[in-house]
This record gives sequence, C-alpha cells and structure tokens, in this order.
Amino acid sequence: MNRFAKEKKSHSLARQLLTGAAVFACAAALLIYGTNEISDTAGSEQAKSLQTALTRSAVQCYATEGSYPESLDYLCEHYGITWDSEKYVVDYEILGSNLMPTITVIPLKGEM
Repeated sequence: MNRFAKEKKSHSLARQLLTGAAVFACAAALLIYGTNEISDTAGSEQAKSLQTALTRSAVQCYATEGSYPESLDYLCEHYGITWDSEKYVVDYEILGSNLMPTITVIPLKGEM
C-alpha cells in the first residue's frame, strides 16, 4: 500500500457541480433584484418628470393667457403634454382661474 497515493474521491465532481449551480443561482437572483430596483427608480422618476411638466405648462399658461387652464384636456391640447394613461393617472383639480390647480400624478399598480 502506497501511503502517498491519492485516493479517488467519487463525490468531488458532484460537489463542484452543485457549488457552481449555487453560485449561478445567487448571481441570477442578484441580477433580477438589481433590474427590478432600476425599473422602480425609473418609474418614480418618470412620474416626477410628468408632474414637473404639467406644473410648468400650467404656469406657462397663466403667464401667457392670464389664467390657469380650465381643464387637463386644454393643457394637453394647447401645450403638448402627453403621457401613457396605462401607467399614470393624473388628477387635475381646479381651484379658480387665478389659483394654481392641484396636479397629482398617480402611478398605476405595478409601475412603481
């Protein structure tokens, strides 16, 4: 019997495959998590951008015409505001012709 000879390990290949599969699964999970975080951040930034665009257009209308837009449709028609109605709901509440309207952008479920 040679005491310096290495014994053959029958489980080493299976162990290596399992380790590789576990590392791959962890990397895939981290990639999916990171992609979801980026998507959520982009969705909230789009909502903020839409809110800013609507507010600026209402202020521009007031500066140009002397009153705030009487409806959201008027603002869209005359100032070129558009958005994806499947992603966002816009609430436009008029307080008076000389008072800034309350504009709220609500992301629909699954978009935030």
